[in-house]
Amino acid sequence: MAIIVNLDVVMAKRKISLNELSERVDLTLSNLSILKTGKARAIRFSTLEAICKALDCQPGDILEYVNDEANGMNQ
Repeated sequence: MAIIVNLDVVMAKRKISLNELSERVDLTLSNLSILKTGKARAIRFSTLEAICKALDCQPGDILEYVNDEANGMNQ
């Protein structure tokens, strides 16, 4: 997949647990876990905004684009 989710990295840097982030952004643990593991197919801007506000970060800190073709990972 070309979009990498670095939510776990940002959470570790901020020393915040999944439970605490879930409460701060009013998102279920299961939905937040799906996002954290990179299994999410989409994210609402309002959710991304809430996560960025709670973690004091930018969207680019959480989401990263990697060109699969440039890395020899054609699918």
